[in-house]
Amino acid sequence: MGLILLLLFISYALGSFYLGYSKSRKVRVLNEGRPISLDKYYGYYIAIWSVVPAIIIFSVISIFDGFFIKNYVLSDLYSLGIDSSEVELLFTQIENTRNGIKLFNSEDVLIVNAVSKLNYIENVFNVSLVIIILCSSSLFLLFSYRKIKIDFDAREIVEKFLLITFFVCSLVAILVTIGIIFSLLYETIRFFSQVPIFDFLFGTNWSPQRAFVTDASDTADIENAFGAIPLFSGTFLIAFIAMCVSIPIGLLTAIYMSEYAKSNVRNTAKPIIEILAGIPTVVYGFFAVITIAPFIRSMGGSIGLDVSSESALAAGLVMGIMIIPFVSSLSDDVISSVPQSLREGSYAMGATKSETIKKVIIPAALPGIIGSFLLAVSRAIGETMIVVMAAGLVANLTANPLEASTTITTQIVVILIGDQEFDSPKTMSAFALGLTLFVMTLILNFIALRVVKKYTEKYE
Repeated sequence: MGLILLLLFISYALGSFYLGYSKSRKVRVLNEGRPISLDKYYGYYIAIWSVVPAIIIFSVISIFDGFFIKNYVLSDLYSLGIDSSEVELLFTQIENTRNGIKLFNSEDVLIVNAVSKLNYIENVFNVSLVIIILCSSSLFLLFSYRKIKIDFDAREIVEKFLLITFFVCSLVAILVTIGIIFSLLYETIRFFSQVPIFDFLFGTNWSPQRAFVTDASDTADIENAFGAIPLFSGTFLIAFIAMCVSIPIGLLTAIYMSEYAKSNVRNTAKPIIEILAGIPTVVYGFFAVITIAPFIRSMGGSIGLDVSSESALAAGLVMGIMIIPFVSSLSDDVISSVPQSLREGSYAMGATKSETIKKVIIPAALPGIIGSFLLAVSRAIGETMIVVMAAGLVANLTANPLEASTTITTQIVVILIGDQEFDSPKTMSAFALGLTLFVMTLILNFIALRVVKKYTEKYE
């Protein structure tokens, strides 16, 4: 049904555009004059009127159709005294029976009748929806078609519509961000009402499972189970290792690509490097587990070091490889944007190419390069899958990269696996970690923007 409606909307939009375009050309011939707007704007005008209201009507109907369908299907069963808590389960059973999933009561007469009613009402809704959309689109198309005259300015209306659309899209993005913040903040406040914030921020023991296995009256034991310092240390340790790999390799790659590489080499190598950014993180995790971690362990064992099978070093190295395209691509764009006149002026003063890069190009591009570094750090802090597979799940307070460690994002995943009780401190601690991570990345992004804004020099 969704594909049919999509094709219907696309067909109506294309047909409406053609009608508007043709009508504008006819007006031009009949009135022997040029309309106020270009012909294409009249096509856009009719297409907007014929499709946008229909999409709004479809959206409104889609919001409420589930409610009406469910009540119609269950109308005969309500008289049997069904508890409200069983309604969702019963309707799910009816849908499963309709889809061919045989349950213990699939042959029950009431279930069979309900399946028949479900099929009937969905067919009625689908046919009615198509008819309503066709009728409304046709009415609005006729209305807009009659508006096209030689003195009608369709361009102004189309541009106002686009302006409103851009505003709504921006507003949605802002509202989603605000919704994320408030959802995290609400659960975090509930968590800190049970666990002191200082115990969370400065505690050295992270063991949230103790919130279930200990007596609820033993609040001191629960409070001591949510010390997040080991998570902070593991996050920064792995991110630091990753940046030690990605920053020098990424920056040197960017300098080579922008200043030394020939055009054919650059056109071939740059897309290959950027492919790394498109590889799923789980693939990097497999690479870390199968290749990097055993290699580090064997190398450490050969010189007498005790290396864990899951180590922060393995996760950090692979994460650094993953981040190289971010540093390389952003730095390359910044270095390439340095005006050519600065290079030519340096050469004119007798400087060599390497001296020009060190003394002129890098200082000029430094704000953007630092910004790319900070954005890459934010990417490293938010990584999850590589850490889960290569660094382990142990909240270990250590600065030794050869030992197992974990990060904030990994613990959020572990806490929220399976069925959750959202009144438990264990579950609410995930929201506190999420808010902490959000604040950390927000601070890094803010610093990056401030650095770029404060130290950017404009060359004319």
